[in-house]
Amino acid sequence: MKRIVLALLSTLIGLGAARAASLEDNVAMCGACHGENGVPQEKTTPVIWGQYEGYLYLQLRDYKRGDRKDDQMSPVAEQLERDDMFALAKYFSQKQWPRLEQPPAPADVVTRAQRANGSVGCTGCHQASYLGEGTQPRLAGQSREYMQQTMLDFRARKRGNNPGMSDLMLATSEDDIKAMAEYLAGL
Repeated sequence: MKRIVLALLSTLIGLGAARAASLEDNVAMCGACHGENGVPQEKTTPVIWGQYEGYLYLQLRDYKRGDRKDDQMSPVAEQLERDDMFALAKYFSQKQWPRLEQPPAPADVVTRAQRANGSVGCTGCHQASYLGEGTQPRLAGQSREYMQQTMLDFRARKRGNNPGMSDLMLATSEDDIKAMAEYLAGL
């Protein structure tokens, strides 16, 4: 997988001297990890199809600026210009959210997740159905593995592009994070 991304990135870097990468080239590069049909290759890779344009743009910008770091995404975003990021965000926001076929959480997990939400107020930003809006991402139906790792990364301050989320996750136990991830995945 990493070889595919690196090969695509190398190709785009090589093309950069001759011309800017086209939207189609950039979409193909994204599809190598995030899935050509919107279903990511790895469960720790987020769904970006159907995610909000504002949120997608901000994440690409944050990777490019170094505010958000990832061994695969950071080098990809470094090659993108502002217009590329806007075009990719618009393109993927217009796609339909894919179904990952994750089972609904059992009742005890739902109860724990709802109690955790009551404590930290996830729905204050991510909306009542966890569908997000504008620059707030959709969480409903996202991969359980991605959600859990992301919340733990915020908790450990490994993800530094939203200090408020880090503070909220520090106030949330790891067991509650696990329950939230399972609950959100099954929505």
